Amino acid sequence: MLAACSSKKTPDVSGIKVELKTERFEKDFFAVDTLHVKNSLTELNRKHPGFTQDFLYNILGTAPDSVEKDVPGFIRSYQSMNALVPEKFRDFPKIEAAVKRGLQFVHYYFPAYRLPTRLITFIGPINSYGNIITTNALAVGLQLYMGSDYPLYLSSMGQQMYPTFISRRFSPEYIPVNCIRNIVDDMYPLNNLNRPLVEQMVESGKRLYLLDLLLPEAADTLKTGYTQQQLDECYASEKNIWSFFVQNDMLYKNDPNFTRDYMSDGPSTQALGDRSPGNIGQFVGWQIVKKWMAKNPGTTPLQLMEKNPKQIFEEAKYKP
Repeated sequence: MLAACSSKKTPDVSGIKVELKTERFEKDFFAVDTLHVKNSLTELNRKHPGFTQDFLYNILGTAPDSVEKDVPGFIRSYQSMNALVPEKFRDFPKIEAAVKRGLQFVHYYFPAYRLPTRLITFIGPINSYGNIITTNALAVGLQLYMGSDYPLYLSSMGQQMYPTFISRRFSPEYIPVNCIRNIVDDMYPLNNLNRPLVEQMVESGKRLYLLDLLLPEAADTLKTGYTQQQLDECYASEKNIWSFFVQNDMLYKNDPNFTRDYMSDGPSTQALGDRSPGNIGQFVGWQIVKKWMAKNPGTTPLQLMEKNPKQIFEEAKYKP
């Protein structure tokens, strides 16, 4: 049933039934009666069983003996943000549709994976989660998707937490990609501990390749986190980027203090200049995986993700 990964034709998943109910938790949370917090939270938990507890104790970070004080304080602090949500997310049905389509592809390629049945939106603290997987649900923290020009992100406090190279991605169009990326990480937790740089690259490349399959209509800039200019520069300089790693004998280094310079987010990769993106390693790994898949067109996504990254690199014989 499974189409080959390298097929340019997007499989038809329209017949795959996906149950996904959107729950706008933030609407009910900000309607809590702050004069009768305990009773209001009991009603909130009735409407949103399970997630209410997750929100209060894991996202908001309160404790049972301080809920009645912390909840009204948070509502006061974030009420202005909540007031902007209807306008900022007026096209949320399109976001929901994109997430649902991504789940159809997840089921197509990984039928044994248990899909979430709820898409929960919430507003949490600015320094809290933007995307999590909870019981049968994908949860999205709208406080990190208010648009790159949202004043809080541009404030000195906001920039200390989220420099511009991060906060420019705090826009609604990133929600579907981040939701599906969470599922990929749930299926295949990333463990690069003590791995050589080139194997870390390939592991990241496998995930980008999988996102290509699960979100075929999503822009590569959304999947990589690069700007269009950065992505264009990567393709234009692909040969030079690879030569940099090879000629400097870097591929088999595994010191975390070294590899993080090429596998971590940042405004740029310092050694490659200001126009390069951070996390340049994922781009290199992505190209290696593409090359390997072109040589192994019958490989399913499941087989790809379980393939040893060292073997992929050696067999790809990547040389741009």
